Parts: sequence; C-alpha cells; structure tokens
Amino acid sequence: MSEKKLTSSRRHHLKSLMLSIAQKWIAQEKIDITAAKEAYMAEKCSPPDLHGDQNALMETCKKLNALIEQIDEERYDLESKVGKCNKEIDDLKIKVVDLAGVKKPALKKVRMSADAMLKALLGSKHTVNLDLRANLKQVKKEVKEEPAEAVGDWRKNIEDKADRKKMFEAS
Repeated sequence: MSEKKLTSSRRHHLKSLMLSIAQKWIAQEKIDITAAKEAYMAEKCSPPDLHGDQNALMETCKKLNALIEQIDEERYDLESKVGKCNKEIDDLKIKVVDLAGVKKPALKKVRMSADAMLKALLGSKHTVNLDLRANLKQVKKEVKEEPAEAVGDWRKNIEDKADRKKMFEAS
C-alpha cells in the first residue's frame, strides 16, 4: 500500500482543528472543576444562619472553629503523607541510579596553567605560586682553562714560529 504524504495546507488545517478541539476540552474542564468546587463547598460548608440572638451566633462560631480545626488536622496529615511519599520517591530515584550505574561524562580538554589548577583545587585562600624553574638546581658551568699559549698574543706566536724556522735553517 502506498502512503500519501500530507500537503502542508492539509497538515495546518488538521493542526488547527486539533487545537480548537483541545481548547473546547480545556474550557469544559475548567467549568467542571468550578462546578465540583461549588458542590464540595455546598456539601461541607453550609451557609451559616446569622439570624438569632447572641447565643446562637456563639454556637455558630464554635461550630465553624471546630470545622477549621478539623480541616487543619486533615491538611497536616495530608502534608505529612505527601512529604513521606516525596522522600520515598527520592530514595527510589537514588536506588535506580545506583542500579543503573553512573554514566561517566566525556571529559573535555581544558587549557589551564598549574597555578590556576591549584587555585581551583585549593580555593582562593591558598595562593600557591608554582614556578617550576625556580625549584631547579642552578648549575654553574665551569670554564675550562686553556693553556696560555693558545689564548696568548698572536704576535708572540709568530715570533716563536720565526725562531723555530731560524733553528731549522741553521742546522
């Protein structure tokens, strides 16, 4: 079977239809939620009868106060249950990570001098200056002393050679 591709206009039309249907659903959901809230409030909190003498009003206030305390207790219980559940969820997440194993991220090359690396590791309190050349031993080169004849005056060498020449010629 050959599958036909949707044209862009058809795709946009379908997308707009889906969005309009979703908007209708959201609006209906909001109406349902408000109706449920009103029904709950009518069931749990009947409108107080404010007609009567002071004793009747005092009784109404006591009833309302008792209802508020009961609701606060329920709220506290629910908050503690939610806190417990959240803690369990966090523990289970940690167990899942432990069981799956921690994936090591790929390391990136970072160009950092030794001084900057030590400063990052030790913090800004420790300023260590790592000058590797300063720690090396200083080696003094010994100057070889050459015989004075080789370093001597060139005229003297010429005179010595002339004397030798005379010596050879004389014999």
